[in-house]
Amino acid sequence: MNPTDPEPFDAAGGPIGVVVCHGFTGMPGSVRPWAEALAEAGHMVKVPRLPGHGTTWQDANASTYEQWYGELEAAFDAVRAECEQTFVAGLSMGGTLTLRLAEQRGNDVAGLVVVNPSLFTTRKDAKLLPMLRRVVPSLPPVGNDIKKAGVTEPAYDRTPVRAAYQLSRLWAITNAHLDLVTQPILVLTSRDDHLVEPANSARVMASVSSADKQQIWLEDSFHVATLDNDLPVIIEETLTFIKAHS
Repeated sequence: MNPTDPEPFDAAGGPIGVVVCHGFTGMPGSVRPWAEALAEAGHMVKVPRLPGHGTTWQDANASTYEQWYGELEAAFDAVRAECEQTFVAGLSMGGTLTLRLAEQRGNDVAGLVVVNPSLFTTRKDAKLLPMLRRVVPSLPPVGNDIKKAGVTEPAYDRTPVRAAYQLSRLWAITNAHLDLVTQPILVLTSRDDHLVEPANSARVMASVSSADKQQIWLEDSFHVATLDNDLPVIIEETLTFIKAHS
């Protein structure tokens, strides 16, 4: 693992800020190339490390979705204090958290970009999480769904079950209020995703109240598209979106 993978990323920049959020069992390194490109374009960028992530999966089991959300909101407020406009962006559960932030913070959020956001799963074992979390500490990993050869996602080698239950609670509260999302939104979806069904993106598009919403399909990446073949597409479309709404 690269020594920078678990570390938060911060870059000073101009009047437009962007907060980028990594996903479940991941760490800032999984979105760092995306964040660095936004910083190189002149934006102030911050990538927080969510509590319980970037250390051990046991730490994740001791964290809550409220703590994850609180860390993202703190990063957002820090950037917003310095910038005229602040956008939020996220991968997978990072997309879920950005949707929740948009629900809660309204016009404070200039717009949001989500890559393979998660809101539910069709996996049958997910229904067992309330029981499993009491008897099984971890399951096989969910990370590293990447098409590009030779690339490995910085993520835990086990899935923390109590943390997965917290994710399901985050899904429930976010799904219940998607109609509160009114900000411009860009949804980037891998057509071939082995972890988060593309139907999650369809739910976002159908449920948010945003007048300005767009979905773009990623044709050459799996779930962790921010480290995959479509990274240039994600960067270009994000910069275009920010420019259009600044």
